[in-house]
Amino acid sequence: MIYSVKKEDIQIGISACLVGQKVRFDASNKPSKFCIEELGEHVQYETFCPEVAIGLPIPRPTIRQIKKDDVIQVARPDGSGDVTEALHAYGKKVSEMTKHLSGYVFCAKSPSCGMERLKVYTPEGHSLESNGIGAFAEEIMAGNPLLPCEENGRLNDMHIRENFVARIYAYKHWQMVSESGLTKHKLTTFHSHYKYTVMSHNLVAYKKLGKLLADVDLPLEEKASQYISGLMAALKIPATRKNHVNTLTHIQGYFSKHLAAAQRKELCEQIDGYRLGLLPLIAPLTLINHYLLQYPKDYLKGQSYLSPYPDSLRLRYAY
Repeated sequence: MIYSVKKEDIQIGISACLVGQKVRFDASNKPSKFCIEELGEHVQYETFCPEVAIGLPIPRPTIRQIKKDDVIQVARPDGSGDVTEALHAYGKKVSEMTKHLSGYVFCAKSPSCGMERLKVYTPEGHSLESNGIGAFAEEIMAGNPLLPCEENGRLNDMHIRENFVARIYAYKHWQMVSESGLTKHKLTTFHSHYKYTVMSHNLVAYKKLGKLLADVDLPLEEKASQYISGLMAALKIPATRKNHVNTLTHIQGYFSKHLAAAQRKELCEQIDGYRLGLLPLIAPLTLINHYLLQYPKDYLKGQSYLSPYPDSLRLRYAY
């Protein structure tokens, strides 16, 4: 990684049931192996169960999202026990109290914590649509639009998992830089660390962010706000194999003149093997990092793309 941070300094919000707390409606939990055994080795969790926080008991009757006259309410299947306002109010409160978080993992399919595609019902109990957002989750995301957020179910997809963790570490880096007192130089330096990362996600954003930083007339505060919004939006776009190959080729060109003919050939073969789907992304990246030990290049060594998070998470083997 290009910066060092202690586990306790990366604080991630998470639905309490996902780390083993028996707070669900039936007094059960829904432990996430990845969150507990892997990501949990590198971050500090802050747990939340909005349904318990607003006073609902354990166990408790189930609640769901019900659409009536174009208004979504969260209540029991028969419409009683409406907790819509309570969940939204608690979500707003937590949103204001957790600006220090660097990410959030929500429990999927929960009427309070589901991030997307929740089932919405008619008052008569018929399934209406699947586009609901948990009342609590909605407030957290609205109050913290830059915050990397995911659901436990989606994190079973290795590509989504890798993307989420990369966004956590990029956002934490930004928080650290901002808290230290942002300057024009710090903003430029920060961007230099993420140029290849952005390139691997979205070339349009890569060019747009570069143009933004080159604008000498824009006040620093406004520039920084536009920059981090653009960066986090770009990182949310899945990196494609084509963009990875383009990024690897740019990196190769940066220091290939220092490599022997056999080394250049080996790196070309690794990149081509990845392009064809014969090798994982980690293969050419490992070789590049190996060559950087032999031929140090400070600019490349400072690229988050080459080591965006702790290597022990082993997230790039799925590419």
